[in-house]
Amino acid sequence: MRAARWKIAEKTIEFSQGAQIMGVLNVTPDSFSDGGEFFDREKAIAHGLEMAADGAAIIDIGGESTRPGSESVPEDEELRRVIPVLERVRAGSDILISIDTAKASVARAALEAGAAIINDISGGRSDAAMMPLAAQGKAAFIIMHMQGTPRTMQKAPHYDDVVAEVGEFFRQQYTLALECGIDPMAIAFDPGIGFGKTLEHNLELLRNLPRLRIDDRPLVVGVSRKSFLAKVIGSSEISDRIAPTIAMTALLRERGADVLRVHDVKPNVAALRTTEALLGRAE
Repeated sequence: MRAARWKIAEKTIEFSQGAQIMGVLNVTPDSFSDGGEFFDREKAIAHGLEMAADGAAIIDIGGESTRPGSESVPEDEELRRVIPVLERVRAGSDILISIDTAKASVARAALEAGAAIINDISGGRSDAAMMPLAAQGKAAFIIMHMQGTPRTMQKAPHYDDVVAEVGEFFRQQYTLALECGIDPMAIAFDPGIGFGKTLEHNLELLRNLPRLRIDDRPLVVGVSRKSFLAKVIGSSEISDRIAPTIAMTALLRERGADVLRVHDVKPNVAALRTTEALLGRAE
């Protein structure tokens, strides 16, 4: 069954009218995808507003790199990076804002500054205060799967059945989220492509997206510029991963993805709307 709605603060996204693009805004000096291009505050703000103008429905702001091998950033530094950018993007646009963090303290400050979504790469496991915070703040909550931590996740990841195991993780964390008081309509799931997965694990998950859907909840998928695409196309150049990302956006929409998390908003919006016209699901 197709997911129809995602409750985000006072808004509800109706996916029966079309999938949505989430623009990635990394306010970090060491992101794998952009090499710190938007670590400068003014550049980050301008890029966030540009993504909104280009058709993103959500801007996902993060201040801690989660590339393989990365170390955790201190709370005060993460706050220093993201909150001023979030406030300025919020002041310049009514776009929905997501905070990409595994720290409840950072998420709390972001919600107070105008974010409406918590995107937690640990799926609520890193900080016991995160799910209660999401419930109290009436925030939408993305439960992502990751094997290990960013520092260790790509050191020989192993699954007996990656689709079944990610699905079981979703069910367990969904139950916990509901017990913490999060509105089920506010929850979405992300299989965590590239987070503790090999190339084959990633492809197997993407081939089987419908099997990962829990209780008709939305699926958020992020493949943009990731290293598994480099392995598929045989090129290590980041710029060469843009076209495969656009192709994936089109294909994954057809396979049931509801939110596509991307760096290059404009071409992915175009691919998404073209695919939906073909499918007969355009707005």
